[in-house]
Amino acid sequence: MPAETPSHVRPEQVVDFNFYRPCTPGGDPYLAWQRLQDGPEMIWTPHNGGHWIATRGEQIKEILTDYGRFSSRHAFIPIIPERPRGLPLEYDPPEHAPLKKMLAPAFLPKAIQHWSDEARALAAELVEGFIDQGWCEFIEDFAQQLPIIIFLRILDLPMEDREPLLAAVNSGLRPVDEKTRKWGRDYLNNYIVELVAERRENPREEILSAALHTEINGKLLDDEMAYGLTSGLLGGGLDTVASSMGWMALFLAENPGHRQQLVDDPSLIPNAVQELLRRYSIPNIARVVREDMDYHGAQLKQGEQVLMSGCLYGLDPNIFENPMAVDFTRRDASRHMSYSTGIHRCIGAKLADQELQIFLQEWLPRIPDFRLDPDHPPEMVTGIAHGLNKLPLLWDA
Repeated sequence: MPAETPSHVRPEQVVDFNFYRPCTPGGDPYLAWQRLQDGPEMIWTPHNGGHWIATRGEQIKEILTDYGRFSSRHAFIPIIPERPRGLPLEYDPPEHAPLKKMLAPAFLPKAIQHWSDEARALAAELVEGFIDQGWCEFIEDFAQQLPIIIFLRILDLPMEDREPLLAAVNSGLRPVDEKTRKWGRDYLNNYIVELVAERRENPREEILSAALHTEINGKLLDDEMAYGLTSGLLGGGLDTVASSMGWMALFLAENPGHRQQLVDDPSLIPNAVQELLRRYSIPNIARVVREDMDYHGAQLKQGEQVLMSGCLYGLDPNIFENPMAVDFTRRDASRHMSYSTGIHRCIGAKLADQELQIFLQEWLPRIPDFRLDPDHPPEMVTGIAHGLNKLPLLWDA
């Protein structure tokens, strides 16, 4: 139920916009978001407890990097008190730096090359497994296989955990009924507690074990921080690349001209990935107002949340020329906010880029001409991250 609008919010700033359901089923969520830029720089929605939304790219970048006025303490809307505080995502300076540094060795060039090689072999294997049938359900058969399997290998987790972990993470990111949301929260909390205990007792050669046995200021991570670290790793590793992959496949299925560009000139693929990350940016991240202030015509009060959507940054005409169009030769495409910015820029961004490039490099030579299934349209979902539940694709085998 929408919250009552506070008296300090002007009527013209109030918008009936629920970012978990920004449009009618089957509609384009990115168009719904882009229309918010027709209004004020800062708008208020009564949904999800009531919060502000920064609609312009300049303010989005400023808020994400102004840790003095905007805290990362609660990066998701609505606030769930019993959820572990994500680490390092929900920590501000000076706490943040040593926490992120602790994770850095897992993403050095040598490690990224190793996992990229594994991803390339797996991508080829996945495509060869369904190419002869002339169809696939892209999300289940590829997008939730390639990056998820690599992630499970990185953390040395059993493959049979993939499906329940995906379901649990999805229940926290997307609109679901309260019963499903509670199941997902309970499942993840129990999984995290057991995993942390097991890796403390029996460390392995992987990022989580290394972090749990690394001292910061002479101390190991306490339970709260250990659970927050594990939660952050699972949330980022089990959804973001898979979701971005889905939007890229959807765009290419609907735009044969762009697809042919990449088939004819694969050297365009690295920048094409950046351009599609710009056009179809998925994250919606919040900050907490530290003190009362007048900010671009909005009276912000201490404790209120402000939502920053990566897609609003990528679709701002003051940041990118002709932002709704996709141009694989766009020179500034990599300035997108799909990986956030500043000290909270995604530590796994380089590996994510590699996996997305590998998808196109291994898929397009084998299946250069594919299309949507007219009898089974894509199923789009939104929330903390934009994604697709279903994307059936067809091609001539």
